[in-house]
Amino acid sequence: MSVPAARLSDMRWAVAETGDGGARLCPLDQDGRPAGEVLCEPSLAEAVRSRPEVERWVWRSTGEIYRRLLAAGVRVERCYDVEAAESLLIGHEEGQSGQARSLAAAWARLHRLPVPPDAPARAAETQPSLFESGPVPLPSGTDDFTALLEVYAGQVARTAKTEHPERMRMLLAAESAGMLVAAEMYRAGIPWRADVHRELLDTMLGERISGGTEPRRLVELAEEVSRAFGVRVRPDLPNEIIKAFGRAGILLSSTRKWELQEVEHPAVAPLLAYKSLYRLYTAHGWSWLEQWVHDGRFRPEYVPGGTVTGRWTTNGGGALQIPKVIRQAIRADPGWRLVVADADQMEPRVLAAISRDPGLMEVAGRGEDLYADLAARAFGGDRAQAKIAMLGAIYGQTSGDALTHMAELRRRYPAAVAYVDSAAHAGEEGRLVRTWFGRTCTPATSSDSADDGESRPLDYGTPRARARGRFTRNFVVQGSAADWALLVLAGLRQAMSQAGLRAELVFFQHDEVIVHCPEAEAATVAELIAAAGDTAGRLAFGPTPVRFPLTTAIVECYGDAK
Repeated sequence: MSVPAARLSDMRWAVAETGDGGARLCPLDQDGRPAGEVLCEPSLAEAVRSRPEVERWVWRSTGEIYRRLLAAGVRVERCYDVEAAESLLIGHEEGQSGQARSLAAAWARLHRLPVPPDAPARAAETQPSLFESGPVPLPSGTDDFTALLEVYAGQVARTAKTEHPERMRMLLAAESAGMLVAAEMYRAGIPWRADVHRELLDTMLGERISGGTEPRRLVELAEEVSRAFGVRVRPDLPNEIIKAFGRAGILLSSTRKWELQEVEHPAVAPLLAYKSLYRLYTAHGWSWLEQWVHDGRFRPEYVPGGTVTGRWTTNGGGALQIPKVIRQAIRADPGWRLVVADADQMEPRVLAAISRDPGLMEVAGRGEDLYADLAARAFGGDRAQAKIAMLGAIYGQTSGDALTHMAELRRRYPAAVAYVDSAAHAGEEGRLVRTWFGRTCTPATSSDSADDGESRPLDYGTPRARARGRFTRNFVVQGSAADWALLVLAGLRQAMSQAGLRAELVFFQHDEVIVHCPEAEAATVAELIAAAGDTAGRLAFGPTPVRFPLTTAIVECYGDAK
């Protein structure tokens, strides 16, 4: 059945799998409702592969569906992830970020029925399995495709009622694009030289000792610590260390690095060395290598929007906390290169764009070093003071040097400081705040519960209220920056595909991205990254003078990028 082009919304089709391995699908109109007959295909892969003209696929969950499509050799340009959208919309509408987001939950809300909880998250220390539990089931008599159509049409209508519908539509599209990127990065994997990793461990930790005990260097450092105290002490147990220092007349509240560095005692140096190597041993040692690196690739499972600010997390593997020394093991394949890019002073630039402060926008539109430009206009030319002041405004550091320099920042850039001050005040009062696009913070509740088990509203003026104010102050900036980064990823992915490159996105965290590509493509990839940053800035914040430069390095080894 042919469908008039005017009735379609950028050629969107809904698709859902059936219980027998097939798929049901149909085109959608601009209101998200069926615009043609429902078709059946023998498989999801065939349904998608045979319709390259479809611009955006609407489905339940990218994590469930796209990995199987990639395994079948099917790549999708764009999608709309109903469950990701539900998470954003329920947060925006009701301030209930973190609530159940499954298709079944969204369908239940639509019909004002009890909302089922989401399926339990898989344990973070395990790899994804083919035998994981399936999606949350719908009530008997309701099939996935019917529920998908109803929920999607409802979401289209709900999006139109948000505070800034166009921004919300862009956020939903960007979040869905992030889901595609995450699945593709998992499939591509980070190129990882296990032999180099082992050599690093052998050099730093010494040989492994049979029987499951710590490696030689840790044993030696533990013995040095004990000799310094004159008694046997286990350096991996903070309470033992605090007691040992106490016996030496030194009172500590913790064994954090900054506190130990203030102490003069012969145990400090070997203890700090032990702590550093112990973290390496437990987080990225031989056991980690054996569990997570296979066939020359580390494949972390990314969770887009894993935090309330929209920043990504990973489900196991510690991909976002790779120590600098271990980055030496991340090496491009022969004939390939890593293009490593990171955004320069991203959050202050985002603050300039969302606050529309004329002075700060001017600074953020000039040069490569925003803090140096700030210092040239104030703070006696001291870049460090300018940085402290700006980060103090964003993160709520209002004591010490940050407080001293805040007055100057407030005088020169009143709209920018007022923007984050307003967000902080709203947070302290228990109100919701949103990013530029409409991503919404979690509601305010105290840690105490009423007798009936319900959480109490946050009391204004309490320490918890002030802490929430510091959170919401940063949320409006950090969350908007995360939304901008999503647009960078989406734009870069699309640009590399349209250019016909073999390049692959393999890593992303906050403000850094790595592309693995043939050496001949590296310069082109670097250009596309720079263009993606500029384009994302215009799409996100409109016509402003603010620049969003990304510094790129073309290297064979990730450890050489910085």
